[in-house]
Amino acid sequence: MSMKSFLEVASDSHFPLENLPYGVFKPKGGEEPRIGVAIGDYVLDLTAIAAAGLFDGPNLNNSQCFFQPSLNCFLGMGQLAWKEARATTQRLLSAEEPTLRDNANLRGKSIFPMSGVEMLLPFTIGDYTDFFSSMHHAKNCGIIFRGPENPISPNWFHLPIAYHGRASSIVISGTDIIRPRGQGHPIGNFPPYFGPSKKLDFELEMAAVVGPGNELGKPIDVKNAADHIFGLVLMNDWSARDIQAWEYVPLGPFLGKSFGTTISPWVVTLEALEPFACDAPKQDPHPLPYLADKQPKNYDIPLEVRIKPSGQENALVVTKSNFKHLYWTLAQQVAHHTINGCNLRPGDLLGTGTISGPEPEALGCLLELSWNGQKPLSLNGSVRTFLDDGDEVIFTACCKGDSYNVGFGTCSGKVLPAPQ
Repeated sequence: MSMKSFLEVASDSHFPLENLPYGVFKPKGGEEPRIGVAIGDYVLDLTAIAAAGLFDGPNLNNSQCFFQPSLNCFLGMGQLAWKEARATTQRLLSAEEPTLRDNANLRGKSIFPMSGVEMLLPFTIGDYTDFFSSMHHAKNCGIIFRGPENPISPNWFHLPIAYHGRASSIVISGTDIIRPRGQGHPIGNFPPYFGPSKKLDFELEMAAVVGPGNELGKPIDVKNAADHIFGLVLMNDWSARDIQAWEYVPLGPFLGKSFGTTISPWVVTLEALEPFACDAPKQDPHPLPYLADKQPKNYDIPLEVRIKPSGQENALVVTKSNFKHLYWTLAQQVAHHTINGCNLRPGDLLGTGTISGPEPEALGCLLELSWNGQKPLSLNGSVRTFLDDGDEVIFTACCKGDSYNVGFGTCSGKVLPAPQ
């Protein structure tokens, strides 16, 4: 049975009482950023709840974590504080609890319609790492660029591959993305192409939000890695495939990735996702001991990508994938990231890499869907191999529980023309 809130929550809402994802918002009118949780079509202002003294448990009493412009302080407090905040918020919003339900003054100060707020980046991102953890995506990319004989490099099956991304260009859902300019492969004896990217792509990803970090030089054990992950967001790691293909040898992605990354505004906690935990894929060969988790798990999170072509009213579904397809788990990503002593910090973002599934409709980017431009997609009369100016890309994700959902809302961005 689903839990009941005193606020009206539609049966198909992404944000019932079982979810309560965290975000940072401003009421329209220029007020300071405030921390809140999503409940149905509303935002509960945790800053106002804290000011009323309602976080009175041992881990949050007198804490200033909800009087900050970002979630970072709260992220760093760890599991006990997170559980206490979630339990208190669920109780205050429940239909049986009168504290908030029957206090019209406090309700007026703390409950806002989502249509009346502006969502901001929920945490300050000091560092951003992007992994390459989907075997299906790795295999498809290998076939496209190297052929079918040995599409995946041998090292991929022994460690979670990743690169260090650019945190400064991570933006909140709804922010326009300007088509990047850069170099592309030369043709014949001509110099390299320079100009707007001709192969702009989306990448369907999710990203883990780091909670408590680790000291420099002290790795995080794979058995404890989940304690260092607060939750997940949707992420579109926009990619300029032509720029990337020319620049990535020998050091990997640079300008082809650093121009923009979009994340969804609501952070769904691992605690809310726990009912949707599932076994991770079998790994062969068996990982080295520092990556060997006794019970490796993923989460059953259905993912969907829609494209709204420039000039059209309707968005069309192009991808249906699932987080459960990831070969390398979140815990393994954290353990590998820190095994050399690298220190993670609250608010660091760890992207999964493109999440593709085994089915043709589960491919997580246009590079795969169009097979690098060889198989154009038909979008209600429009044809695409890569993104055109004016196209809008919309990600969504929603776990289906027993008469309730745990969803992520949307992660969207529209492509604007390159500067002249």
